[in-house]
Amino acid sequence: MLHLQNIILEMIATGERLDTTMTRLCLEVEKEAPDAICSVLLVDGEGRMHPLAAPSLPPAYSAMLDGIAAGPDVGSCGTAAYLRQPVVVTDIASDPRWARYRHLVLPLGYRACWSSPILDARGRTIGTFAFYYREPRGPTPMEQAIVRHCLHLGTIAIERHQRVEDRERRASTDALTGLGNRAAFNTALAALDCATPGAWALFLVDLDNLKVVNDTLGHSAGDCLLTCAAHRIAGATGGERVFRVGGDEFAVLLRTPAMLRDLEQSAQHILSALAHPADCGGQIVVPRATIGAAVVAHGDRSTERVRQNADFALYHAKETGRGGFVRYWPGLGTRMTSRLDAIRDVDAALREDRIEAFYQPIVRLDTREVVGLEALCRMRIGNNIVSASAFHEATIDIHIAAALTERMIALVAADVRDWLAIGIPFQHVGINVSSADIHGGALNTILATAFEREGVPLCHVILEVTESVYMDNDGGIVARELARLRGRGLRIALDDFGTGYASLTHLLSVPVDVIKIDRSFVERLDTHAPSIAIVEALIGIARKLDIRLVAEGIETEAQARALHAMGAVLGQGYLFARPASRDATTALLQSRAQGAVGSAPSRSARPSK
Repeated sequence: MLHLQNIILEMIATGERLDTTMTRLCLEVEKEAPDAICSVLLVDGEGRMHPLAAPSLPPAYSAMLDGIAAGPDVGSCGTAAYLRQPVVVTDIASDPRWARYRHLVLPLGYRACWSSPILDARGRTIGTFAFYYREPRGPTPMEQAIVRHCLHLGTIAIERHQRVEDRERRASTDALTGLGNRAAFNTALAALDCATPGAWALFLVDLDNLKVVNDTLGHSAGDCLLTCAAHRIAGATGGERVFRVGGDEFAVLLRTPAMLRDLEQSAQHILSALAHPADCGGQIVVPRATIGAAVVAHGDRSTERVRQNADFALYHAKETGRGGFVRYWPGLGTRMTSRLDAIRDVDAALREDRIEAFYQPIVRLDTREVVGLEALCRMRIGNNIVSASAFHEATIDIHIAAALTERMIALVAADVRDWLAIGIPFQHVGINVSSADIHGGALNTILATAFEREGVPLCHVILEVTESVYMDNDGGIVARELARLRGRGLRIALDDFGTGYASLTHLLSVPVDVIKIDRSFVERLDTHAPSIAIVEALIGIARKLDIRLVAEGIETEAQARALHAMGAVLGQGYLFARPASRDATTALLQSRAQGAVGSAPSRSARPSK
């Protein structure tokens, strides 16, 4: 027995597979007890039995035992597992515990069966060890001694196997949601075959509002959102494998014909399942997501290529409209690669301090005095200055957009400090911000930190936002955040007014101090009657609502005169000045700022605020 014990313990210690180890145990035992046929079953946490090792039993018979639940009359093994004590059946043909199963074993020539439970350290049944006999009889004393050793070895082997499985399960399972994690996803993806086009597909599902929920309701609500989303995605995918591969990103491997038949419908099924409100500790949260997809196609030589395509599709989906679905198509990758190059260029410019603030003045149309500035982002490449339109693609990345906004705020705060320090009667500067800046929740802190560091009051700041930002007023978040910012003394300008949807509604739903008429109306004032009517109407509305109005894109004296005749007070455009560097803007302010020595005298226009 010592020889048998050493063999099995060495196999356990060296990490041999459990089924291999138990098969070797059975074979060694059958050498010692040649009249016995040895069998080992595993018993799972639900009390169901699964064949593990039975090298001398017919495989078909072992297979028929798989999944049978232990019970008081389930043969020798099922009864032993249920009662947690040895069960000796000396005559299978007559014993009632074999009534439902004797037809399986008697034709094989087995007449008796003795089974003993394998118990873990806490006394729970984790397996059974059985001897089958070809004649009606019970165990001999020698066989009983053998089994006592085998039960101990079985406990050691199975418990070690369970510990290994538990470690592997924890290493491949997301602790919060219970889904497979990124490691499990990488393993599952690598195991797929790319040989058959259309055989499988990949969905990448990105939650759009996790950061907002974390920032506004707390991380416990965010964890609830993730758990809820995980369960709903898994429930909506018909048993397909779902993984949590990042903080707010899930992956779904689609392999069934039902899910592959119509990817758009499958994606919509997920989005619809997510769209219901969830109660997260008393807070009502609605999960919102965007989905990118890719199908294995001809020419995809690796699963990694399909994953990259799905990434491109998700990126494009978030760019074109969060909350939707985009399937990868040839050519999308080239477009995304170009965008990623732009992102890398801007990221390098940020790290190398090559992002600069240029300024374009806002003037009184009557006196041409400068009453304010708009700060515009520029990137320096060697001796060249590149306008924001050249790297606009990079700003679609919310991290790059946020970094650019923070850098611009810091630069503007320092410049305003210098202008005030040299006695320029500086009034205000407009800083462009995006929806991501406002939804990110950090804008208030960034502004306060930068301007407090420079000792500049926030009353000198006007935040310029486009109508698309107002349209992204999910749950009133934009309105609340802008109201909070105005409470610190700065003002809000609605930029490019008239180019979006429901512009007048925005004047009622979100706080506005300034509206800037889009250049598309100004450039057609001399030939387009509807533009004249619209501009006149907007000037009248702004006056009645006590909102300042700035006409953008003024390039000719005729446009300036027409606007002034309609009652417009302020304008901006190439007629007055192009965007210029800090030094050039300093010289402009010293000569033409409203109230500066040498500037044009004020006449009849309403003073700027």
